[in-house]
Amino acid sequence: MANKKIYFAGSIRGGRVDADLYRRIIDYIQRTDVVLTEHVGNSNLCLTEQGRERDARIYNQDTAWLRESDMLIGECTCPSLGVGYELAYAESHGIPCHIFYDRTKTQLSAMLTGNPYFNIHPYSTEDEIYHILDQILA
Repeated sequence: MANKKIYFAGSIRGGRVDADLYRRIIDYIQRTDVVLTEHVGNSNLCLTEQGRERDARIYNQDTAWLRESDMLIGECTCPSLGVGYELAYAESHGIPCHIFYDRTKTQLSAMLTGNPYFNIHPYSTEDEIYHILDQILA
């Protein structure tokens, strides 16, 4: 399947420590496929609540992108309530999910690792991510 639509999930309000990594992963995916949420790699995102109306627009846009996507790829080293919600939403809509996390920095929740629906990809070096992405996106 050429030009897959990928929903990339990464922490925004939960912490931006991995924003540069998100950007590199998004850039890598975009060599062959479309990332609907490329803004997640932007280091200048507004991290504060925007008010109920603005946050509702974000929710509506993100869930529309999820429904449009062929696959969710999430980088989950930095815990995020939003990413957890996106994963559950994707699962409930039958969207394949691939979860990456740096095993040297964190452990995933048992709610993710215990769920056979999710494809879990622990890594120790960033290079490992790209090798796995090649297999997922082939």
